[in-house]
Amino acid sequence: MLTPSFSNAHRSIWNLLPVAILVLACLKTSSATAQQATARPNVIVILADDLGYGDVGYQGCPDIATPNIDRLAKEGITFTNMRANCTVCSPTRAALLTGRYADRVGVPGVIRTNPQSNFGFLSLDVRTIANRLSDVGYHTAIVGKWHLGLESPNTPNERGFDLFHGFLGDMMDDYYNHRRGGINFMRHNDQEIDPDGHATELFTEWSIDYLTDRSKQKDDPFFLYLAYNAPHFPIQPPTEWLERTKQSHPEASPARQKNIAFVEHLDANVGKLLAAIDQLDLRENTLVAFTSDNGGSIPHAQRNLPWRDGKQSHYDGGLRVPFIIRPLNRDLAGTTSDYAGLTFDLYATTLKLAGTKRESDCDAVSLTPILDGKAMPEQTRPLYFVRREGNPRYCGMAYHALIKGNWKLVQNTPFSALELYDLSKDPEEQNDLINKAPKIANELKRDLIKHIQRGGQTPWQSPFPASTD
Repeated sequence: MLTPSFSNAHRSIWNLLPVAILVLACLKTSSATAQQATARPNVIVILADDLGYGDVGYQGCPDIATPNIDRLAKEGITFTNMRANCTVCSPTRAALLTGRYADRVGVPGVIRTNPQSNFGFLSLDVRTIANRLSDVGYHTAIVGKWHLGLESPNTPNERGFDLFHGFLGDMMDDYYNHRRGGINFMRHNDQEIDPDGHATELFTEWSIDYLTDRSKQKDDPFFLYLAYNAPHFPIQPPTEWLERTKQSHPEASPARQKNIAFVEHLDANVGKLLAAIDQLDLRENTLVAFTSDNGGSIPHAQRNLPWRDGKQSHYDGGLRVPFIIRPLNRDLAGTTSDYAGLTFDLYATTLKLAGTKRESDCDAVSLTPILDGKAMPEQTRPLYFVRREGNPRYCGMAYHALIKGNWKLVQNTPFSALELYDLSKDPEEQNDLINKAPKIANELKRDLIKHIQRGGQTPWQSPFPASTD
């Protein structure tokens, strides 16, 4: 056997080879880790409350200036055919955070302070988006309105969020004292707080504080759910904003002037958040989504045109919402998508971006093909809507709608007849075809019944006895 003859220099190189191999392996691992981090973006979901489809500039609003929301539209993808999961607050939020239709997770209606008018209890056996993202290393936060439980075990920290800084309840009776029925629902995690300031400004400030903190932890992706109360009534812009609007829009009604000022104030705060994202060097790896939990409230001078009706209604004015995603791919800036989806598709999208899979019984679908500049796969998924409500007139009855392809079946009050519309020819829902297209009507009725039965399997009242104190 021949033994190679090495010089001392050759021997030194030979001895260093294992070290070099180890270094290369480490560099490869480091590179893979960096690529993985790049592939797992930060995600910010901004949810406005009762913001009408026609009350933002990029949708053609004639009297409200929203340059910052418009900026998101110019820098991202605008979705022209998206709907909220429900016509009122809690169900849309439950769907967004679980990826399931709201009645399947125990929230078919509004969660309220008074148990006698409460129509929801977020199911304890369902994991939220915060739980799922925490599993894969995300830090998670909610700033703003929760509205999915006022006490344990359904508080944000108990449902997976690392940070909660905001309002537990539904609506605020006043944007400055932050009470509901005299109760202070403002919290920092589980601690009651009593901050000074307009809620919209506070939520923006707290979100920027969170982003500032996370910008120092760039190896750890984050998920921020910023849920504003605005522009939900009471329509309460800061005084200086209202006075400015009165000067610029003297022809508008007093109610409309207040709404103009309120939305423009919200937009300015969205602008502060976007500026902070840029200043903190988070832009390149942070996806931003913006939408509303339902349509605007017509009695409060909000605008949903061109769609029929508004908040609480299952006509499209109550369901169609502004919907924007600013992806990491800047080549898609200023593009549009007419994909017909629902709010909770953000759940499946975020999980996909985070590198994890949605559950087998998830109702949401990922929008990531659109974020990659591709078409969505062909789907036959019906879009289902339910709202359960209670008052002396309706006594806890439910309202329903279902969209399948171009067809929409609606029962807009518990005692009204079913209506059928061909949205491709009648997007404003004026010509009821229930008696002219019986075959299609019966097909949609069967689909609707299946959804109602499926949702009805989930209890929607608290399993815990009410306190007698």
